Amino acid sequence: MILYALTIVVSAFLLFQVQPVIAKIILPWFGGSAAVWTTCLLFFQMVLLLGYLYSHAVIRYLKPRAQMLLHGGLLLASVVVLPIYPSVWWKPVGAAEPTLQILGLLAVSVGMPYFLLSTTGPLLQAWYTRRFQGAMPYRLYALSNAGSMFALLSYPVLIEPAFNTHQQSSMWSWGFGVFVVLCAFTAYMSNRGTVGQALPPANSSGRVPELAGGSACPTSKTYWMWLLLPAVASVLLLAITNHLSQNVAAIPFLWVLPLSIYLLSFILCFEGEGWYQRNPYLQLLAVALGSMAYTLNETLDKKMDLALPLLGKIHIPAVSITVVLFSMGLFTCCMVCHGELARLKPDPKYLTHFYLTMSAGGALGGLLVGLLAPHFLNALYEMPVSLVVCAALVSYVLRQDAELQWIRRWPGVVVTGALTLALAGYVGWQIRQTVSESRVMVRNFYGGLKVRDNGDKGSLEETRTLTHGTILHGEEYLHISRRDLPTTYYGPDTGIGLAIREKQKAGAVRIGVIGLGTGTTAAYGRLGDYIRYYEINPLVLELAKKWFYFLADCKASRLDVVMGDARLTLEQELKDGHPQNFDVLAVDAFSSDSIPVHLLTKEAMDL
Repeated sequence: MILYALTIVVSAFLLFQVQPVIAKIILPWFGGSAAVWTTCLLFFQMVLLLGYLYSHAVIRYLKPRAQMLLHGGLLLASVVVLPIYPSVWWKPVGAAEPTLQILGLLAVSVGMPYFLLSTTGPLLQAWYTRRFQGAMPYRLYALSNAGSMFALLSYPVLIEPAFNTHQQSSMWSWGFGVFVVLCAFTAYMSNRGTVGQALPPANSSGRVPELAGGSACPTSKTYWMWLLLPAVASVLLLAITNHLSQNVAAIPFLWVLPLSIYLLSFILCFEGEGWYQRNPYLQLLAVALGSMAYTLNETLDKKMDLALPLLGKIHIPAVSITVVLFSMGLFTCCMVCHGELARLKPDPKYLTHFYLTMSAGGALGGLLVGLLAPHFLNALYEMPVSLVVCAALVSYVLRQDAELQWIRRWPGVVVTGALTLALAGYVGWQIRQTVSESRVMVRNFYGGLKVRDNGDKGSLEETRTLTHGTILHGEEYLHISRRDLPTTYYGPDTGIGLAIREKQKAGAVRIGVIGLGTGTTAAYGRLGDYIRYYEINPLVLELAKKWFYFLADCKASRLDVVMGDARLTLEQELKDGHPQNFDVLAVDAFSSDSIPVHLLTKEAMDL
């Protein structure tokens, strides 16, 4: 078993180490948005599904020797694409929707190696079961997830601080070469025939655990639960990652935390008996879903006001509380979804069916959040909706268990139904409030934008605001006598206001602004001045022109808006011999509540 375990651990480590490596490389190319990581996750989930589909087909339709020859040939062919560092040809030009370009980049640079790594878990577990007849391979699956989580946690602590991206890609490529040799040898050993019978690992009581699914052929209802339970967990993973990265704190590598929690739940649920118990996890699930729903729409600072008298003089940053709350909520939801999934494990002869369907569920969740939601929803609705779907699905799954008679009877139906309906009602009320208070709500790859009017209509205090997620990105007075006044972060006594007014004392100035927002800085324009904005999100420009007056009323002699990532655009202008020679360059690009990190590096400051 050691050979199989070692190969699977190495494979899992490389499988999840490449994700932050490649994401760090391409993140500055596509604006530093959290959606870049979500798109990467979508790609990895889809390729994982293809890998599981390949494993299922190979095991089902090919003889052992043919399996070894085919897989060995693909392993050798994959070495040709190394090293995995993507070509600069993939850097975007302009502000076109980048999802397909990111997917194409990933397919060309890491697609083949990632595909073969993704086949390793189910393929080697099937080979292990065939060679050691009677063996239960599910502990190898838990071991695989442990290797994956170590790869994720080690990256921001050990790898990223010590090595640049070129070194990281080279090290990973050498590691993949080692894996090719190791996996080829394992395939050869697996083809040598049955060597004996191995018993499944005993649990803490010393007994061999029985599989909940038994050896009977899985029913169509079972297949649906294999699909939907991981799908809901995947949607929650991506939705919570989006919420934390866009609406709470754009902290570097914050997205590693939700993914690590997601993997930890797999490890605990598939490692052995006892980690997942319906009591107390079902009670905790109700608390987790309610708590996350309560803190969705507004920043926690407002809602913490109620709790401050209880906390006394203890000061805990609201960001920290929010991150912990959603992390614990995700862990609880994933433990329940994956715990119920583990209870439905089939006999090993249906192993590839199980993994293929489970992987399809994960990919389905990725498609819903990473691809469909940004194009068909005008706000981040997948987060509140997924909480309700999770509650409804768990209630349904529990009713299918013949051992739980209490939940099949009317008291259990009433309790679970009432809790689910209460959650759905509260979430629906939140969504309705958000929609009714907004003049415009739109969304694309870069996140959700909302235009809202405040104050008494026609009064001097009436304003119009633009928010990205929950963060204010510009405000303008609507009364004609005040609408050209610079407001919020751009007033006369702010850093931007002081810098521009000081330079204007010497005459006409050239002003560059990275990040358009509502175009508030255009209020400083005078005859003879030139203002040049750099904006990556086409929806921001559309809203600034249609719903705000700063650009239209600007008194500067010339105003331009250049679409595309500011850092890449500035680099290209220098290469083309057209430096802008700004008197003032204001970095005001925000991805929700934080400046994208690639605009704050030493290299960015040099530029």
